[in-house]
Amino acid sequence: MKYDVKDLRLAPKGKLRIEWANEYMKVLSLIRKRFKKEKPLEGMTVAACLHVTTETANLAYTLKEGGARVIICASNPLSTQDDVAASLVKDYGISTFAIKGEDNKTYYRHLNNALDARPNMTMDDGADLVSLLHTKRKELVPNIIGGTEETTTGVIRLKNLASDGVLMYPIIAVNDADTKHLFDNRYGTGQSTIDGIIRATNILLAGANVVVSGYGWCGRGVAMRARGMGANVIVIEIDPTKALEAVMDGFRVMPIKDAAKIGDVFVTLTGNINVIRQEHFLIMKDGAIVCNSGHFNVELDIPGLEKVSKKKRNVREFVEEYTLKSGKRVNILGEGRLINLAAAEGHPASVMDMSFANQALSAEYMAKNYKKLERNVYVVPTVIDKEISRLKLASLGVKIDTLTEEQEKYLASWELGT
Repeated sequence: MKYDVKDLRLAPKGKLRIEWANEYMKVLSLIRKRFKKEKPLEGMTVAACLHVTTETANLAYTLKEGGARVIICASNPLSTQDDVAASLVKDYGISTFAIKGEDNKTYYRHLNNALDARPNMTMDDGADLVSLLHTKRKELVPNIIGGTEETTTGVIRLKNLASDGVLMYPIIAVNDADTKHLFDNRYGTGQSTIDGIIRATNILLAGANVVVSGYGWCGRGVAMRARGMGANVIVIEIDPTKALEAVMDGFRVMPIKDAAKIGDVFVTLTGNINVIRQEHFLIMKDGAIVCNSGHFNVELDIPGLEKVSKKKRNVREFVEEYTLKSGKRVNILGEGRLINLAAAEGHPASVMDMSFANQALSAEYMAKNYKKLERNVYVVPTVIDKEISRLKLASLGVKIDTLTEEQEKYLASWELGT
């Protein structure tokens, strides 16, 4: 078995942490139990480019129990948990190519290592595997029946491929499932981003001006959690409807050029490039803290910051202090990479339970239905989405009502009115 991890001696610690996460992933555990019996992925080779965390390990184990050969590589250079990567290799027999802090060259070598297994299915978090397959590894495409995508950023890339008519195989947009984005993006990103900021800095958020760029589900989650800790939250948006929603939710909304002057902490969650630029760094307060929780590190114009800085130093783990030529200092967290995984542990297991249940069931759906699908991006079937909600509620001990026969008849009719 091929692999590239930091140190296999870290495996015992990783195994314990994987088992701990599993305790909070009841839905995925139920799916794994069925997969072990039915083997819906028998004969499939799955290449998964995901954040190598305890929760991902439980997904990989589920896929393996379903009969798949699983190969994992990291979807971000700073998101790998090295003890988990070691345990995946040593305890679960899963080929893993991931080292926290790997450079760009190693990152792409690991992507290619995963593709060298000649997968039948891809499982992406950001669409890097798909992008590589569509550019430098096209010879492997005939082997592939389909794939899944975990993130908003990745879904945008894939939909652009599809709209240009060049997507080479069907993809299920796991991110667009209600049981993914409504919970993972909002509650998972909300909590884990704040966790990452606090672990990296140990600052007090109460009373601070926290600037949240982007009011999608991830931005909503961070804004909600920051306010809950006593911060004064300012939202930056380009979409008038989302901006209006932020206003109605009780947040201040303004352009980034105005927020840059008064913000203490800045978080970007847009999926776009250069959201905070050189001209914004120049007018920030001395000691401003800037981070990103979007998938790629392009949201912060760090090259632009470097051009107007006279020195840089590491003042804490995951904190780089840039001293501008004016003498003011700007602190960049986690090299501008997603702070919730760079400095913390990512989303809590109980919310990733639903996201990875979607991944597992979407992989099963793809294996059974790929011959009927065209080269396009598909939503997770509603029946899967609802079943995950049902299972999650059951695991929480929550019961809900059902419609009476009379109510079903009323909703199905058009004759009954006032």
